[in-house]
Amino acid sequence: MTTATKKKHSFPSAYTVIVIVLILVQALTFFIPSGKYSTLEYNAGLDKFVITDASGKTVKKSATQATLNKYKIKIKVSKFKDGTIYRPAAIPNTYHQIKKPKRGLFGTINQFLTAQVQGIVDSVDIIVFILILGGVIGIVNATGAMDSGMMRLSEKLKGKQKWLIVIVTSLIALGGTTFGLAEETIAFYPILIPIFLLAGYDTLTAVAAVYLGTAIGSMSSTINPFSTVIASNAAGINFTDGLPMRVLMWFAAVGISIVYTIHYAEKVRKNPSKSLVADQAAEDKEKFLGDMDLTTQSDFTMRQKLSLIVFALGFVVMIYGVQQLGWYFTEIAVVFLAVTYVLIFTAGLKESKFVSSFVSGAGDLLGVALTVGLARSVGIVMEKSFVSDTIMHYFSNQISGMNNVLFICVLFFVYIILGFFIQSSSGLAVLSMPIMAPLADVVGIDRSLIINAYNWGQGLIGLVAPTGLILVSLAMVNVGFDKWIKFVTKLLIMIVILILVFLSVGVLIK
Repeated sequence: MTTATKKKHSFPSAYTVIVIVLILVQALTFFIPSGKYSTLEYNAGLDKFVITDASGKTVKKSATQATLNKYKIKIKVSKFKDGTIYRPAAIPNTYHQIKKPKRGLFGTINQFLTAQVQGIVDSVDIIVFILILGGVIGIVNATGAMDSGMMRLSEKLKGKQKWLIVIVTSLIALGGTTFGLAEETIAFYPILIPIFLLAGYDTLTAVAAVYLGTAIGSMSSTINPFSTVIASNAAGINFTDGLPMRVLMWFAAVGISIVYTIHYAEKVRKNPSKSLVADQAAEDKEKFLGDMDLTTQSDFTMRQKLSLIVFALGFVVMIYGVQQLGWYFTEIAVVFLAVTYVLIFTAGLKESKFVSSFVSGAGDLLGVALTVGLARSVGIVMEKSFVSDTIMHYFSNQISGMNNVLFICVLFFVYIILGFFIQSSSGLAVLSMPIMAPLADVVGIDRSLIINAYNWGQGLIGLVAPTGLILVSLAMVNVGFDKWIKFVTKLLIMIVILILVFLSVGVLIK
């Protein structure tokens, strides 16, 4: 008698998950009516406001406060002229359905394929940065500097492993809440994963420490110019309104995330079989630690030290440029390309070894780079189908007559849904705030609570939305999306309860 062997069904890869989401969103566009709000945009060259209606017709108006008041947009005109509001702002009460773009079978297939290519094209700056970063890491690894440096660090961490999680998560969350540190954290994974593994943790702990810092920090934005500041300006209030509550939320949410991660990580360190990725532990060690000899003390040469210092300085310059100079991925890629040229003199590698190490390192992150572009394709389908404004219009109508506590709690969930489809925090702010902020006046609550519901809703969905950064992060650490969902679900529920308490208290104390 023979026993049938059950086939083990693995969870789909990041690419497949994104394509599935893309297909589902594409299907939804057939059922959700197309529609648009009229928009108002400042043209600096003309010093005029350009009003674009749902049909695409434009008119030019004087760039004055009176014009904004006429269109019931409670934003200071100076915010348009100084570039703070740089996206077209939706004009309240101007939503109109438009004729759905004709697409037959061929058109649908064409949009499905074109959106993916366009997503990669639109993300080319991030993709180039990831490939150059991979190349630099390949060179540093070829010198043996990474292995030697990690061994020294692991010795220092003995008995203090928990502090690794506390420090990494806190610092990244601080960057998220102040200047929107997000995609840039991709650069940290190749360095941090070996450190976490040597500390006795697993790859899931590494992604938790980094990504929870990114997501929870950005969710709890205090002075982040790409979310809190631009949303407050679009709502017609000062970004310092409601700041104390946002600071408290940052400490509470980040604190819970750190404790949650440490609880899991220590359980894994004491009993590796408790790891959610225990089935791939050997594979992960081979991939991220390679043939590193953990039993012998290796030499840490001056060339290796210099190479690591140059590599580390690249991150210092990156963080300074992003925070102080407003750099984005083109400038960051230039920094690490410069690091590559400096490494020519410090690495001590032969020309052929240097080039092959750069190419193989870039190749290791090619899959991650493509994931970034594919994730962007979902938003492109939404834009081309003109359904984002329809979703916004529907929800604003549904919540406008609610009790104030119920209103703000439901609005939080509305922003979770909107944040899933519209991943750009600044884009969602400018699109939604002129519509949602006046509803606060109707139900009698402070507009700063609208900002909080927006921040916490669109930020929280980033923990699990395949259209966001999570799949890219998981691809970096070789962790499946299903394992992440299993890990983060309880934390997600705790943060939702925390947010609902904060929002309810915020209404009651005003």
